[in-house]
Amino acid sequence: MSTEEKPAAPRSLAEALRARDDDSLSALLRARPDLITPVPTDLTQLATRAGTRASVVRALERLDRFALQTAEALAVAADPATYPELLGLMAGDDGDPLVTAALPRGLGILREQALVWGPDDRLRLVRTARELLAPTPQHPSPTGLGPTVQEATAGMSPGRIQDLVTAAGLPSTHDAVSATAALAGLFTDRTRMSALLDEAPADSVEVLERLVWGPPYGQVTADPAPRLRWLLDRGLLLPTAPGTVVLPREVALHLRAGRAHRVPEPVAPPVEAAATHRPQVVDATAAGQAYTTLATVEELLKDWDEGGPAVLRAGGLSVRDLKRTAVALDVSEPVAAFWVELAYAAGLIASDGEADERYAATPAYDEWLEQPAGTRWARLAETWLTGTRTAGLVGGRDTKDRALAALGPGLDRSAAPEVRHRVLGLLAELPEGAAPTGESVLARLRWERPLRRDQQRDPQRDPQRDTGPDADLRVRLARWALSEAELLGVTGRGALSAHGRALLGAYAPVHTPAEEPEGPGDKLPVHHRPAPRLKPLAPAEQSVASATAARLLAPLLPEPLDHVLLQADLTAVAPGPLQRHLADTLGVLADVESKGGATVYRFTPASVRRALDAGRAASDLHAFLTEHSRTPVPQPLAYLIDDVARRHGHLRVGAASAYVRCDDDAMLSEILADKRSAGLRLRRLAPTVLAAQADPAALLEGLRAMGFAPAAESAEGDVLITRAHAHRTPPRTPPEPVPEGPPAPDATLLAAAIRAIRAGDLASTTPRKSPEPAAGRGLPRTGSAETLATMQAAVLTGQTLWIGYVNAEGAASQRVIAPVRVEGGFVTAYDHTADEVRTYPLHRITGVAELAED
Repeated sequence: MSTEEKPAAPRSLAEALRARDDDSLSALLRARPDLITPVPTDLTQLATRAGTRASVVRALERLDRFALQTAEALAVAADPATYPELLGLMAGDDGDPLVTAALPRGLGILREQALVWGPDDRLRLVRTARELLAPTPQHPSPTGLGPTVQEATAGMSPGRIQDLVTAAGLPSTHDAVSATAALAGLFTDRTRMSALLDEAPADSVEVLERLVWGPPYGQVTADPAPRLRWLLDRGLLLPTAPGTVVLPREVALHLRAGRAHRVPEPVAPPVEAAATHRPQVVDATAAGQAYTTLATVEELLKDWDEGGPAVLRAGGLSVRDLKRTAVALDVSEPVAAFWVELAYAAGLIASDGEADERYAATPAYDEWLEQPAGTRWARLAETWLTGTRTAGLVGGRDTKDRALAALGPGLDRSAAPEVRHRVLGLLAELPEGAAPTGESVLARLRWERPLRRDQQRDPQRDPQRDTGPDADLRVRLARWALSEAELLGVTGRGALSAHGRALLGAYAPVHTPAEEPEGPGDKLPVHHRPAPRLKPLAPAEQSVASATAARLLAPLLPEPLDHVLLQADLTAVAPGPLQRHLADTLGVLADVESKGGATVYRFTPASVRRALDAGRAASDLHAFLTEHSRTPVPQPLAYLIDDVARRHGHLRVGAASAYVRCDDDAMLSEILADKRSAGLRLRRLAPTVLAAQADPAALLEGLRAMGFAPAAESAEGDVLITRAHAHRTPPRTPPEPVPEGPPAPDATLLAAAIRAIRAGDLASTTPRKSPEPAAGRGLPRTGSAETLATMQAAVLTGQTLWIGYVNAEGAASQRVIAPVRVEGGFVTAYDHTADEVRTYPLHRITGVAELAED
């Protein structure tokens, strides 16, 4: 009777990877993209790279809490372990049903990421992961367990071990190894162990209870108390160093009822809703804040249009300039830092690169202004979502105790985009209009990345500002993401808006094989199963999502107005947002007095003169106000414009060092007689011309301070028109986000990489008829005549050969080829390693060998 043979268990991680299909390898490389940079030559190299310390640490950091607990349990289990043993460590003697149902998923994640390999009866944790997670005196295990009896007694004398066996009521043995095994067998036998502990004094049991959940180490004196002596005599506590004892792992597991963890967490904590609003209210609130975002950024850029604050020598914005910006925007300094960083990341502001380096608007700002409001907002929101500049760090200190300045170096955090995406993704999982509690969002993030919370601390955080259990970078990034999303208008009243969901349209539910419960995992209640993870799409697809968000937001933004309300007190009221050309002209003609739902502008002699300097005539200003005012132009405003215009340009200032000319010599005499002109060092050159030693700009300011209205003129005598908002930087590229590790490979790269790995593995593992020589790094070695003859024969027979090849750079490789043609010193063959037809010079082939027929 024939029976189906069970496939042999893999003997190494490389063999386990070799048994995987292409989809499984794709999942591995997608989860651990560092393994594909560069592409491994074969599966053996892939397995080696997957076991390196840096790669394993990176993989462990991306595990959720339950998958990490599963790995920690395997690190304290036997190697190899069976699935029932692992289940006992995770679910305990009573068999927690939630843990039992979730364990296939947790183990599946570890298998998918090549941290665990082997069948269920021989589960092996990758050696590097075991070294990282197994308990040692220097690095206690998160499980709180100590060493095994065998490990703790490794340096103990055989006589002392025999004493422990006898005191525990076991028969003596002939060697220390069997004695240690007998003691460990006693501690793992629930019935006999319970009987032994029933005999223990109450205060001795109390000592065990204090050590059971860790740390398992304690201090004892040279003459231990009776309660400790009783435990030491029976091996329930074992000495590890002078004055130090440890609770053996087997004893602790008995006292814990078999659990490796005090509190297993198989279920992700739910994101709880703090309040629920009507979606229309959420969208309207978010749209209002989106409009405020555009107005604030425009106001910031207008303030910096003619040259903003100076650039610090070390880079960035000074504290004083940040305070001035906060006052100008009427916001707090942290919020001002956020707006400044957002405009910088979007490429709207940059340093001008001049000798006296200052920040200013870029040419991209003018292009941005011409776009529709929804598109402008979407650009800012996408920049925030994908950028690594972190404004929340401004004001902190780096590792060298230097202050972190806005727009300065040291503000990039590669984890920021992932955290922002994940926070908004959690909001997207809630019903529309639901606003979550901040603590439930943070609890969920801690569960999803526990190691990133505990071990991936921000090296540049300020310990004086951030203390306590939540003082880590990932939690702070999440808090900032929630507040910044509200500032931007991505959320409204704490809930994700419709255009915010569209911005996350770059996400799609992704069920990885490890997230699909198998077998017992199917019993996990639906509400306890982990929510499908959402992932960002490619940049081009993100642009499509941003365009959709802009389209949804546009109808919610207020329509720009084409009118203002002029008042007799020389003010104008804009009852809403103004059209671009109207706002620009009015911003030159008047000064903003107050902002809010309605903006109030005030007309002054200086503001009117500013408009005249910009090339406007008095008649132009009268026509402009008449056209755009819903109320008649007040007489005081008309008089103000005419009065300033009548005096404007009566004096002319040009470059000699500087000069003043005027047809009215009496006015020039008045200037010379005024004591305030002494600093200008004026002298009369002609009845209508004064010369000054001050430069033209200083002369203009000085005369204006004296109450005159001079106009600058060119060398040809024409009036110079000074246009507002003229200073721009040269074209600048926005700062690139700093990636966190290698980027995730796309489907094309994955397919090509897997094909190359498979082909390389075929070349390295295909059986050969000729044994591999010791020399030549494993490459076949044959003479040129033999190589040529073997190639020609293979062309006739269609045989596949194994060759060694050295390229022009001297790099050696082995390949499996099927020769097609041999001529002119070259062989043309189908290369199974590269999966394509190639031509090789015969003189670069080190040798050839035939493959085994099977």
